[in-house]
Amino acid sequence: MTPQQRIYFYSSDEWEMFIREWATGLAGDYVQIKRLGGPNDKGVDVAAFKTTDGFEGAWDCFQGKHYATSLTLSDAIPEMVKVFAGVVAGHYVMPDRYCFLAPRGCGATLNRLLSSPSQLRGEFLNRVEAGSTHVAGLTDGTVEAIRMLAAATDFSTFQSVEIVDALEIHRKTPYYTARFGGPLPSRPAVGLPPAELDDHETRYVRKLIDVYLEQEPADPLDEAALSSHPQFGQHFQRQRISFYSAEALRLYARDAVPEGTFEALQDDIHGGVIEVAEANHACGMDRLREVLTQSTQLDLSAHALVSVSRIEDRKGICHQLANEDRLAWTDQTS
Repeated sequence: MTPQQRIYFYSSDEWEMFIREWATGLAGDYVQIKRLGGPNDKGVDVAAFKTTDGFEGAWDCFQGKHYATSLTLSDAIPEMVKVFAGVVAGHYVMPDRYCFLAPRGCGATLNRLLSSPSQLRGEFLNRVEAGSTHVAGLTDGTVEAIRMLAAATDFSTFQSVEIVDALEIHRKTPYYTARFGGPLPSRPAVGLPPAELDDHETRYVRKLIDVYLEQEPADPLDEAALSSHPQFGQHFQRQRISFYSAEALRLYARDAVPEGTFEALQDDIHGGVIEVAEANHACGMDRLREVLTQSTQLDLSAHALVSVSRIEDRKGICHQLANEDRLAWTDQTS
């Protein structure tokens, strides 16, 4: 099935999760996006906050209606009443945008009115008055307050999002491949490490130096000149290349797959090499080599990132794990 067809079979909860994922791909610079749908949600399924003030500052409201048919005006007005009632009650300020998202889209009448804000406001005011079924359960005073607020509101706030457009935006998020499958985006080429050591390399570099000191205890091993060391320079440079390859994969994963995907790959590599790392070895260099070799032989076919990962990434992840003190090569590292 196509993604659009799959969406038709979502539950209401899954539809709201899709909307939250979709919202991360919007151009708006949101501070936080929250899924709030459920009992007592005050008419808000997904809220996208533009400031740290949350509902007290600028925000956008995304309302998911997972119906078997197109959304009608009679479906939309009660939801619009809820948002005005929420503002009147002081639960939040009026959102900058209020968007309906429905798998079957909006019907002709609602679509036309959403494209004619002043007509939509007039239709809303005609239908929302004391005694109307659209305001059942609200006091006459609340209804009047809603009408006054609506009369002063620019109804271009209320919009709809076509499903084809929602899917196109969702495609650009890290969630699309996990939800709908398909190949991951192309991974950029990995550049060479910078000539100077960076602060975030400190720990794994220290552990490599301890490995080299086991081999040559009398050698001072200047960190800054390690890449040109006659005995260890080439080995050290290869380790840095692997480390930066894994760092590039980490950055790629941040934008291409759901949060936690890269960390899950790290965890599985750690689980696959830790027994080798903790076994007895004649020296730290032997332990390092055995662990790196083991990392290249692991079956990682179940991971989402495997199609874009390289052998160097696996070795580099071992150095990332060493950087986090989850792996060590000698007993001397402080």
